[in-house]
Amino acid sequence: MKICLKLLLLTGIALASACTQYEEPVFLEHELQYFIPELSSTLQVAGFPQPERNIISQEGVALGKKLFFDPSLSANGKVSCATCHAPSLAFTDGVGLGSHGTTGNKLHRTSPGIFNLAWQADGLFWDGGAHDLESLNFGPLTHPDEMAADLNELVANLENNEEYKQQFEHVFSAERIESAQVSRAISQYVRTLISQDSKYDRWKRQDDSFTELELKGYQLYKKNCSTCHQEGLFTDRDFHNNGLDKEYPNPPELEGLYQGRYRITSKPEDMGAYKTPTLRNIALTAPYMHDGRLETLEDVLDHYQNGIQVNESLSPQLSEGITLNPSERIALLAFLASLTDSVFIQKHHQSTN
Repeated sequence: MKICLKLLLLTGIALASACTQYEEPVFLEHELQYFIPELSSTLQVAGFPQPERNIISQEGVALGKKLFFDPSLSANGKVSCATCHAPSLAFTDGVGLGSHGTTGNKLHRTSPGIFNLAWQADGLFWDGGAHDLESLNFGPLTHPDEMAADLNELVANLENNEEYKQQFEHVFSAERIESAQVSRAISQYVRTLISQDSKYDRWKRQDDSFTELELKGYQLYKKNCSTCHQEGLFTDRDFHNNGLDKEYPNPPELEGLYQGRYRITSKPEDMGAYKTPTLRNIALTAPYMHDGRLETLEDVLDHYQNGIQVNESLSPQLSEGITLNPSERIALLAFLASLTDSVFIQKHHQSTN
């Protein structure tokens, strides 16, 4: 939701320019430095959505970043958010089903990239089970096979850390730390993870040029992929069954985990449907699909050409598959490589070293 500038001024809060880039803040005694990230027109979005209860500030983002990379939030002190969302891999972990959590047990879904999530409020997680970042964060924080945090113990540990205590008090103007504030701070940081400076973006802004091969790949993308991977964010932010399976088992202990979006909506058309991932940075986020079953982009193209399993909830856009000849495959892969945002990756990778 958009914040009302008049309201901010009346309450004595200074709002930074809409063109302000996030920088590590100098903590002031009273005033928070609010800002709105600079956005590229190539994202094709209308503004920067954020909840009124959690407007980002430089101090809040810095606190959230510190929490994001802090393994002491986990039960064993060894697992941070960044364990499964590494900046060098576009905030993924590079494996199909990770076992990085406190128990070492293999998870049932792959770690998605967590950039450009400010515009994903229609449903987060692969099945859309979370409505916003503030609620999503409690999933990995408390899941026994992920960070397994006891929220009361987590808050107590933060309270006993004088640096954290001062930062929380400054950002949230509260005498005591609450678990909701932990999630809000992390959410502020994650909302600033915006990928928007790939070769594609520079080409669209007329700051760079495409090769003939990339141009051909772009046209193939427009013809075959853009319905679900809509240009701009390169996702329609919707849920689709893309023919990975014919049937969807439902072991009671997994509470519908293999049924995709259906476990949330109970709508037959959502059986086996999962959130459309962005194509941005797709060359860095292998393996692919919600369970990481496809190792390479070539495997993904093979699936759409020859591997689609027809079932009652199959997305109609895929009823005939996607057929490409070898030269078309090469061109499409060249275009997909142009969506790699090296500026974004280097910025966030270097800032953690």
